[in-house]
Amino acid sequence: MAQQILNGIKVLELGQLIAGPFAAKTLADFGAHVVKVEPPGQGDPLRKWRMLHDDTSVWWEAQSRNKQSIAIDLRQPDGQALVRKLAAEADVLIENFRPGTMEKWGMGWDVLHQANPKLIMLRVSGYGQTGPKRDEPGFAAVAEAMSGLRHLTGEPGRPPVRAGLSLGDTIAGLHGALGVLLALYERDARGGVGQVIDVALYESLFNLSESLLPEYSAFGAVRQPAGGALPGIAPSNAYPCGCGDYVLIAANGDAIFKRLMTAMGREDLGEDPGLARNDGRVKRVDEIDAAIAAWTRTQTVASALEVLRAADVPSGRIYTVKDIAEDPHYRAREVIETVTSAKGLAVEVPGIIPKLSGNPGAIHDRAPTLGEHTDNVLAQAGFDAAAIADLRAKGVIA
Repeated sequence: MAQQILNGIKVLELGQLIAGPFAAKTLADFGAHVVKVEPPGQGDPLRKWRMLHDDTSVWWEAQSRNKQSIAIDLRQPDGQALVRKLAAEADVLIENFRPGTMEKWGMGWDVLHQANPKLIMLRVSGYGQTGPKRDEPGFAAVAEAMSGLRHLTGEPGRPPVRAGLSLGDTIAGLHGALGVLLALYERDARGGVGQVIDVALYESLFNLSESLLPEYSAFGAVRQPAGGALPGIAPSNAYPCGCGDYVLIAANGDAIFKRLMTAMGREDLGEDPGLARNDGRVKRVDEIDAAIAAWTRTQTVASALEVLRAADVPSGRIYTVKDIAEDPHYRAREVIETVTSAKGLAVEVPGIIPKLSGNPGAIHDRAPTLGEHTDNVLAQAGFDAAAIADLRAKGVIA
């Protein structure tokens, strides 16, 4: 197997829960050596989130694969000094505390950069390191609201809903990982130095907002929630089938729309000059959606998909996780992999994404138990057995 691209890059992860750790997981999947710092006792709160097996979340097995765990009490000055020493040897430090926390612990950028000019520091927070809201607590749900995403999610006239996942956290984590890669390129390929990457949850979601702001800026248009439709692009929606389930149809290309109408037996709409282009279809989207729904109600999801695929119309079922786990395409693409937890439980987790042909990522280590690698990491940092025992006796490490 070819050497992984980030092999040799040392990452010190101080984050908890989702955003910072997701960025670190992404880097670890492609070879970065990630040492995760956790508080003694309970460790990262994610260990207890959602469904547990032997007191540990199965989510933990996906989020913390390929990482090592070291338990350090950052509330103690000796613990802070210990992390500063580790940061002096690291390439990247990732944290997602409230702004000011690292400075309070004596680990602000000025301190860390002076000790290690090559260090890259990824800082993920709700609102960023600057601005009037920097000190407010920011969670993914709040970021979704502030970014405009939550307003658009739901049915017209009904309360906004969330997607059921912490999108603000994971999308911020992806932006953070991208920032780290850019900073590594600047440092290593162009002879630069380390720098701070300032990622805000709400900004990461806002970055995905497509035409939302340009339309408001140009026309004063405030986009409203539209349920399963895609406003301004038609037709694209989830349509009810006679079996009680829904089929997703995205026939918003001009030629695709015509093929769909032919497959439905509605050549009159397919040949209508007023519907030949998207702008014309948008004006009559209710009519089009009603015609498609009238057809899908005569079908099951399976029979509708058979017709749609024969007509080369983009379409699909609305998957549950059960559908995902049983889908042969997921398996063929190795998007699902199995890891074995420290307690011996086989757990399926998302595989490596994206897929590189020359230097693919890999899952090479299970998620660690709390503090599992404390002694090894400190020994590699130059601490002898007596010094490690002294730190443990003081409660600095566990």
